[in-house]
Amino acid sequence: MNYPLVPAGLPRMDLETFALAADMHPDLVLRLVALGLLDAVPDAAGRPCLAPSQLVVVARIQRLRAGFAVNYASVGLVIDLLDRVAELEAALRARSRQTGG
Repeated sequence: MNYPLVPAGLPRMDLETFALAADMHPDLVLRLVALGLLDAVPDAAGRPCLAPSQLVVVARIQRLRAGFAVNYASVGLVIDLLDRVAELEAALRARSRQTGG
């Protein structure tokens, strides 16, 4: 489930700008990209750039780490499971509305 706290369509941020906005070290941002937790695209020079919307993902990762002491390697699995639960709950609500129950 995504909560668009950052307006869509904003230009991508370079690694240093993103890290500063996320209050993280750039190396940690790169690690999260390597783990597949953040999406980055290379610029013309091959440097990673991230969409401002990825700041929402960073906040979610930080909440999971703080609330459940989950390591970064496990955060992806937890996020996948939480997203799947949200999808199933939405499908159940839709089905319930269709059947009037």
